[in-house]
Amino acid sequence: MQIPSRAIPHSELKRVVITGLGFITSIGNGRNEVLRSLRECRTGVELFPEFAHQDIPVKLAGTIKEFHFPTPYFEDWTHPAEYQLTREQMRPMAPNSLYAWCAMRQAVESAGLTPAQISESGLMAASGGSMWLAHDNLQTMLTRGVKRCQPMGIINSIPGSLHINLAANFKIKGPTLGFSSACSSSAHAVGAAFDLIRLGRQKIVFAVGAEDCNKISILPFASVRALSVQTDPNLSPCAFDLKRDGFVGTGGAAVLVLEELEHAQRRDATICAEVIGWAQTSDGYNVLAPDPEGDGLRRAMEAALADAGIAREEVDYINAHAPSTPSGDASEICAIKRTFAGGHKPNVSSTKSLTGHGLSLAGAMETAFCCLALQEKFTPVSAHISELDPICEGVPIVTKPIADFPRILLNNSSGFGGTNVCLALRSWENGR
Repeated sequence: MQIPSRAIPHSELKRVVITGLGFITSIGNGRNEVLRSLRECRTGVELFPEFAHQDIPVKLAGTIKEFHFPTPYFEDWTHPAEYQLTREQMRPMAPNSLYAWCAMRQAVESAGLTPAQISESGLMAASGGSMWLAHDNLQTMLTRGVKRCQPMGIINSIPGSLHINLAANFKIKGPTLGFSSACSSSAHAVGAAFDLIRLGRQKIVFAVGAEDCNKISILPFASVRALSVQTDPNLSPCAFDLKRDGFVGTGGAAVLVLEELEHAQRRDATICAEVIGWAQTSDGYNVLAPDPEGDGLRRAMEAALADAGIAREEVDYINAHAPSTPSGDASEICAIKRTFAGGHKPNVSSTKSLTGHGLSLAGAMETAFCCLALQEKFTPVSAHISELDPICEGVPIVTKPIADFPRILLNNSSGFGGTNVCLALRSWENGR
């Protein structure tokens, strides 16, 4: 069981803020583009050419624009021209680590970090690895022999490829760690980064989530009927809608720079938001299905509130995990109703309805979206809802732009095996 940080005297805990963001996502490859998409409810989902075969029932994906990976060989890959990488840098990369390298460049620039500050930082990263490159490397080994495999075949395919590549490329000498907890992986990374700083062990920690976006990374979820079979990107994904039929996969990368408050203030850094608490729980229920009553996520939200030292009534908004699966959305609504029973209920939406579900990437990506909502004062919309599921009665699902904006919010993540993470953030203007 997680020991609440309040067991440590509050005066001894450091305050933690977010001073840099980086985005390579289906709704944009940079802060301004992502912000515009969130404000204007622009979807990043489209018909995916890799799913065009008639035997593939899934047709949609949250595609990453300006990046192309026609073969497993990095010499054939293309990416936006502003990112200059050497052959030596590219050789051990997978698509997910290339996405993350580009997002790291953005985050470093937005945080105004020097090479010395980057070197002293830590790195908490999450990715499922590259099943595409793992498959290609193993197929080569089995059919053509070990000597025909790519020399970097291990490095570029394992889940640890992400933090291995980023730590080496950015010369990071602080603690580095990879997380593998299904779709809550990068939310765990954010929470771990937060703890390192508030306990005084680090001044700066990067939290990163990244995933490939291809047939091999997405299509296996069809076997458990988790993917939407809708063919119109204007209709799906549709979290909380009565007709939701599964999630739409995506990839990309998101990077957050977490920093100790006084350290950030001394160097006059721009503060996006403050992280004020978090919690992690498990359902202890099933390897695939969430607890129908949402008990694990309820406990995570309640523990995050306690960790942050805030009342339920202070929460303005919840960025729901809500992947658009029938059972997942229903379980989370139960958790929200139980956590906020008997009074105030915050606004709720699922940004996955615009981006698709980023798997291990989701927690970090959506935390970064929450930073934009706090900093730019808007509430993200849950898109594509034509008929709200009756289970949502009493929960204010945001289905169109509203004037209200959050000061304090929760960001939920859940994954296979019933793993749950809840992160609590506060606007910096509200946190001074």
